[in-house]
Amino acid sequence: MSTQGYEEELRSERGYVAGLHARLDAERARVRREYRAALRGNGGTPMERDVEVRSLGKEVKRLDVADNGLCFGRLDTTSGERSYIGRIGLFDEENGYEPVLLDWRAPASRPFYVATAASPENMRRRRQFHTRGRQVVDFTDEVLGRPEAGDRGDAALLAAVNAPRGPGMRDIVATIQAEQDEIIRLDHPGVLVIEGGPGTGKTVVALHRVAYLLYTQRERMERHGVLVVGPNPAFLNHIGRVLPSLGESDVVFTTTGDLVPGLRVTADDTPEAARLKGSLKILDVLAAAVADRQRLPEEPIPVELGGVTGRIDAETAEWAREEARASKLPHNEARAVFTEIITWALTERAIGRIGRGWLSRDDKQAWERVRADLVKELAEDDRFTAAIDRLWPVLTPEDVLAGLYSSRERLRAAGADEALWRADGAAWTVSDVPLLDELVDLVGRDGSGDRAAARERARETEYAGRVLDLLHVDRQDMMDDEDHLLAQDLVYAEDLADRVLERDTRELVERAAADRDWTYRHVVVDEAQELSEMDWRVLMRRCPGRSFTVVGDLAQRRSVAGATSWDAVLEPYVPGRWVYRSLTVNYRTPAEIMDVAGALLADFAPGVRAPESVRACGVRPWSRQVTEDELPAAVEEFVRDEAEREGTSVVIGPPGVPGAVPASETKGLEYDAVLVVDPDLILADGPRGAAELYVALTRATQRLGVLHRGPLPAALGGLVPVGGAALRG
Repeated sequence: MSTQGYEEELRSERGYVAGLHARLDAERARVRREYRAALRGNGGTPMERDVEVRSLGKEVKRLDVADNGLCFGRLDTTSGERSYIGRIGLFDEENGYEPVLLDWRAPASRPFYVATAASPENMRRRRQFHTRGRQVVDFTDEVLGRPEAGDRGDAALLAAVNAPRGPGMRDIVATIQAEQDEIIRLDHPGVLVIEGGPGTGKTVVALHRVAYLLYTQRERMERHGVLVVGPNPAFLNHIGRVLPSLGESDVVFTTTGDLVPGLRVTADDTPEAARLKGSLKILDVLAAAVADRQRLPEEPIPVELGGVTGRIDAETAEWAREEARASKLPHNEARAVFTEIITWALTERAIGRIGRGWLSRDDKQAWERVRADLVKELAEDDRFTAAIDRLWPVLTPEDVLAGLYSSRERLRAAGADEALWRADGAAWTVSDVPLLDELVDLVGRDGSGDRAAARERARETEYAGRVLDLLHVDRQDMMDDEDHLLAQDLVYAEDLADRVLERDTRELVERAAADRDWTYRHVVVDEAQELSEMDWRVLMRRCPGRSFTVVGDLAQRRSVAGATSWDAVLEPYVPGRWVYRSLTVNYRTPAEIMDVAGALLADFAPGVRAPESVRACGVRPWSRQVTEDELPAAVEEFVRDEAEREGTSVVIGPPGVPGAVPASETKGLEYDAVLVVDPDLILADGPRGAAELYVALTRATQRLGVLHRGPLPAALGGLVPVGGAALRG
């Protein structure tokens, strides 16, 4: 194309994209007007207005995020038709609702990502726009269907992967590659496992898959939402803008430590404790710990009843306990069965003594009248309630687990390893979360919430009754021939109470995050190789439909309780309903850095192949040996130099290194420059130290440096030794 032809095409494309933005502005203004009208509550029932407000609110958010990169490409078919591809879909309502911009998730947009010279998908040309704000800066064309054209042009992709990193992950909607697109659009109702080495884009692919599923299955998914589980808050903050940038907001982001609402993790486990808690064998321990709280009296407990003294002896309590356990109800619900048996035994014995000489079992009515009086007496007897509390106490999951951890006697009784003992039983760790979640089902509710709700409803009903009393008019005060419809004819106090009680107006994300029993239509699990068997039980409870996107890399597993194979993790829950896909191209880590990381990978996981880098950066990773005294100044020098550059940087090292964070906190994150300190100490940190060092080495997109006080590990021999003056690279 000549320069003049290019300029004419550029002006034409700028005009078209400007028209799209004008259409977007008009649509946004219309929706906002309707949203404001809905908020004012003009017409319809309260429920109808609430639905309309929520729907329009979501549409406002969807349109608000579309400005940046609204249109990023064009497809020309072999028959001469043109389609523009963008972040959302826009239509010409005056011209038969013709699409003027295709949503990137629409089936017609797929060739934009997968068409190649060898398989052009009936496309003649793919055009990619480069925009700044609303302005088209330039474009690149790829002519399809000719062998010499090669595969898809990499100009836009390389520009994206070479760009300096910002504070969060960016969407890749304009540069999705063919292997990524296949995974994003995969039609599989069960579990999809996406495995890939560092930099292969598995996380961002999973997030785009969520956006695609919400687009194609919105009615099925949006009422319950999507759960995204990540390794730590920093990671969730890093990825948190991707889905909103794609117009999707019905997504809950959480860590495994936050899966039980209201629980605060304050401590860390030893590797051995984490391993024990992560194994399914802990289920027997939990069941035994609950059973241990269902006690028998060491001495008979006296109970005054109807003027005689009865006793709860071990034999009666054991009978009641067996009946309660046989009910298969959670502990707190089975308490009613236990109490009923004890009550029956006490009243039966008491009636026999009270009615001796005048009351016979043959007189069933009299016998039951006496029993009813005695049952009522027991129910009001605080000493009887205290006795039941000693033998079958109302428990919470926290009571059970804290009591178990802080008592060596209870640990032995439950058949638990003494490695689980700790002085502060309630100092919760991440590994405790699935155990507490399991105990919710074993123990059941304590009833306090239901009782509080009942009290609140009673108060509201009483208040509503007083309101109706004020409105009450005696019909005798009216003329006989008057026919009036009064307040008391229209509504009862309970009906009015229902209207007074506040409706839950929170957004789906707020409601879901606060509700332990909320179930999701789809769950994304990132860094899934770190999850224990018990973690998976929690997640499977959260998604009864078993619709998951699982993201991980077994070679990066550090947790001793984590997955060793996907088959072992998933087959117990979704036998035959999970599929595996791998990503093999590294879009983040340049070849120079991946060569060093790959050598380490070959050393500790020889059967795993490192992903192939799509680019080189021209900067060799370096190493420098420093003394104890030189280390702080060398770290400061790196930080100072990187502060003068555009982009992000991080120092990764073991505890005690000034300004450093552990590699585990950088999982899934990326930085323009990374400084790794004391790799030998990272390697020495337990059996998975090599995986942690591998993570540290593969966070950089441009520059990698290593400072070491001890000997440099042999696997890092590919680093270029430098002096202090060469740190800038």
